[in-house]
Amino acid sequence: MSEHGEADSAGHTPRSRLYDYVDTPEPARQGAARGERGFAALLGEFRRTAVLVPVGEGDAPLTADFGGVRWIYAFSNEGALARFAVARGEGGREWVYQRWLGARLLDAAVPAVGVPCGVALDCADGDEGMVFPPVPGIVPDAVAVDVDGGTGDVR
Repeated sequence: MSEHGEADSAGHTPRSRLYDYVDTPEPARQGAARGERGFAALLGEFRRTAVLVPVGEGDAPLTADFGGVRWIYAFSNEGALARFAVARGEGGREWVYQRWLGARLLDAAVPAVGVPCGVALDCADGDEGMVFPPVPGIVPDAVAVDVDGGTGDVR
């Protein structure tokens, strides 16, 4: 066998071992595709799951404005809501909440807000938290915002 592509005794030109990598997807693309599938699975699970939504006056969901987007707070369980309350310095007060399906939040509550709006799930739990921003594929297209890919600014 030759290292330089010369034919062997049977007349076959051996391939360089580099050819073994030609059809292999790039690790970054594999990771991105895996990440997209992973996020799609998380989004699907969120849509099918009842979450706790703290409410204020008139049973309106508790929200906060950040980065030009209004975020509806949602929590996967009472422990996550309690950690949020303590982080706000409001652990001693009673928190009224409702159970909503994630799909109801994304498909009904977000459009009703009237400004760019998403959902912040378990936001006091650091990396364990998740955001569902107001972009196509997450919220209805009619209320999804355009994001400038270079700056992340909402348009």
